[in-house]
Amino acid sequence: MNQGSQKSPSISQIKYFVKVAKTLSFRRAAQALKISQPTLTNQIAALEKLLNLQLFERSRSGTVLTPQGRALLSQADVLLQASMRFDELARDLNDDSQTTYRLGVTTSVGPYLLPHILPKLHKKYAQLKFYVREDTSTNLLQGLYNGEYDLILTDQVQKSTQLVEIPLFIEPLKFVMASDHRLAGKHIIDPADIKGEVVLTLEGAHHLHDQVQALCHKVGAVLHRDYEGTSLDTLRQMVVMGMGSTFLPGLYIHSEIHRPNELQVCELKDMGIVRQHNLMWRNTSSSRVFFRELTQYIRLIINTKLSDVVSVID
Repeated sequence: MNQGSQKSPSISQIKYFVKVAKTLSFRRAAQALKISQPTLTNQIAALEKLLNLQLFERSRSGTVLTPQGRALLSQADVLLQASMRFDELARDLNDDSQTTYRLGVTTSVGPYLLPHILPKLHKKYAQLKFYVREDTSTNLLQGLYNGEYDLILTDQVQKSTQLVEIPLFIEPLKFVMASDHRLAGKHIIDPADIKGEVVLTLEGAHHLHDQVQALCHKVGAVLHRDYEGTSLDTLRQMVVMGMGSTFLPGLYIHSEIHRPNELQVCELKDMGIVRQHNLMWRNTSSSRVFFRELTQYIRLIINTKLSDVVSVID
């Protein structure tokens, strides 16, 4: 027989072998296993034939392990324990709330939203875990398609038959300037007042970049392409140093801007500038029902803790 085609022992055969080895009695082993003694005898014989080894010596005085049987017993025990752990894990995974998921989030929202959400999720779903990674919206979408992520939180819309896209909340974008800016002191400014204004934003790989670029085109502001930020913190520091103004998300402002002597936050008159955040997952995901439940609970958390900052989409 070709060695590569040889069958491996079944878990049941390993179990039978271990039980007989530990009781040294086919009768007692059969009773413990709740099978007939002839069935047990036949299974052990089949295992010995499969392995081409004699595992037990049987005589009138009883049953004993052969040297080969003794050599295999410890490994058989290891296999049985691994099989039990496999079964237990599979049972746990039937409950999606006891699984570790790979969550992708955009760099411009993750650090400012997740601290409000994850502790509450952990309290409700004690065994739920997220491996979180930040990236641009484009990379997150590609990673979701490729299976690198189980679900993503993104500010980009992607109409696809392969994905489930659930709107989560709407976040405002605010105009932010240095405290010594010519328009400082106004909480609402006319869009015409920032015509020709130098505006900074994130690098082109971020969806926020495209949105700010469209805003600048609309109001006649000038997008500064030579000094694009790698993060929202970088943008804030460049604004403080007078390199230009910017548009920053409401969650970032709520989380990070607490010193009005450095920066001033205001809104453009009659311009509701917002971005929408969505949860997405593949429509073939085995956890898709749980992800919908999770979406509802995340909405509840956001509505309870951040309703003064963002607007939940029901």
